[in-house]
Amino acid sequence: MKASATLLPFFAILLGSVSAVPLRRDTVDPNLVPDLGFQSGVNPTGTGDCDGAVNGSDGKPIKVPCSCPPSRDAFIAALTANVEAGKVINNPTVGISFPSDNSVASQEARIEAAIVTLQSLNGPGQGCPVVSTTLGIQQQALQSTGHTVAPVSIAATSTPAAAPATTAVAKPAQPTATPATPAAPQSTALSAATIASLAPSLGFQSGVNPTGTGDCDGAVNGSDGKPIKVPCSCPPSQAVYLQALEANVDAGFVIKNPSVKVTFPTDSSKASQAARVEAAIVTLQSLNGPGQGCPVASTTLGAQQKALQS
Repeated sequence: MKASATLLPFFAILLGSVSAVPLRRDTVDPNLVPDLGFQSGVNPTGTGDCDGAVNGSDGKPIKVPCSCPPSRDAFIAALTANVEAGKVINNPTVGISFPSDNSVASQEARIEAAIVTLQSLNGPGQGCPVVSTTLGIQQQALQSTGHTVAPVSIAATSTPAAAPATTAVAKPAQPTATPATPAAPQSTALSAATIASLAPSLGFQSGVNPTGTGDCDGAVNGSDGKPIKVPCSCPPSQAVYLQALEANVDAGFVIKNPSVKVTFPTDSSKASQAARVEAAIVTLQSLNGPGQGCPVASTTLGAQQKALQS
């Protein structure tokens, strides 16, 4: 008893000294966080899509969810949490590091940490596409030249290119009162089977060629001739897509983005086919909320729309 009593103070001191030593965790210096190079909400179409930071093969900005990219504060908070955990918290199989020196390898590691954080903000492959930022451009420049590029240079070129697209989409969105009258009786008359039979095909599936960081191939090629990367959860399954489309058609508007009207005419005219493709697009873009869905580039809906308009 005496021996154990003598040892108690020793163990208390030992435990106290161990608990007093803080556990080392990697942290993030905000000054070293790569600039996303763009902001969300640029040139909204009114249907959930906005301009991304990178132009597509048509010379116009690739459309991304209007919630992308996140604010810098929100992004740094997510990045810091991931770095401290040593992995992407929302996609734990993806490791992460954030070295603080200025070597090319360390700069590249920091950009990669930013990219994988961006791609899995809300879950594995459920984040923002890289094209909503200039991170991909910075990564390519660093790999080819050993120097980063000013992110604003890419952002500046994309804004004017989208001006005509905004005007073109904005025109039909203004006279909301006119289509609203026939929308209610038309949507209630349509059965789920009718909507499913006339629903435009998404033309692609999710999970193609995953990078392991949350991005997968989309259905559309970029200006480099390679598939535009999209969140691996995009496009949704046919069942999820049809369920959302049916709900929106029945309501006469996008339930997750009520300011956007939906019509779904059933005849085979070009105008009616185009209206059904538009209904599919706005449903896709706001699956989880206004501008929080899948980019059109994850499907062939944009190509179908252009073919009907030409």
